[in-house]
Amino acid sequence: MKDLHEERARTSWSRSWSRSWSMSRALPGLFVALTLLLAAPWGRAAPGSGATVVEPPYEDPKVVVDFYFDRPEKAATALHWLRAFINPLMEEPYGMAPEFMSIVVVIHGTELVTVATRNYEKYKTIVDRMKYYAQLGVKFRVCGLAAEDYGYTPADLQDFIEVAPSAMTELVHWQQQGYALLIPQVPEKHFTIEEIR
Repeated sequence: MKDLHEERARTSWSRSWSRSWSMSRALPGLFVALTLLLAAPWGRAAPGSGATVVEPPYEDPKVVVDFYFDRPEKAATALHWLRAFINPLMEEPYGMAPEFMSIVVVIHGTELVTVATRNYEKYKTIVDRMKYYAQLGVKFRVCGLAAEDYGYTPADLQDFIEVAPSAMTELVHWQQQGYALLIPQVPEKHFTIEEIR
């Protein structure tokens, strides 16, 4: 009788193991099938009719932007990155108010000279755009070490500027607070859009 119970237990265990092993082998295939089903283009344009416009469910953003350029003028192009980040979020379908966007720009390259008050006339366009974004709530922080290298004190800088101890510690600090890091790339432009389009 004992042998019969042991045989039934082994058979029962073998069947359940076999079923779970089969299920575990089937799960990846099932996962792939469900993924493809959910990703199917329901309600989208037919193939060959152009790109699909998507509206991801963006949340209130937190971003730290790293400005470190080899020429001060490149700050103008980097500010276009800021515009390309902010404007779509302010427009429909998102309609986010600027006060719900947490944006910090850390300045520590040659563009630092653009925010020196004595250089305002030379970099007026850049500074006025920075002021506009500062009014929307964007913080502009200058690296204290870099300011010192250029011989600037806080009194030498525009009034919307905040001076942090170091760009490196500032960048790390904001990322530790959950901010995404955005690093504008500003290469030399060799072609117009019309030439290469």
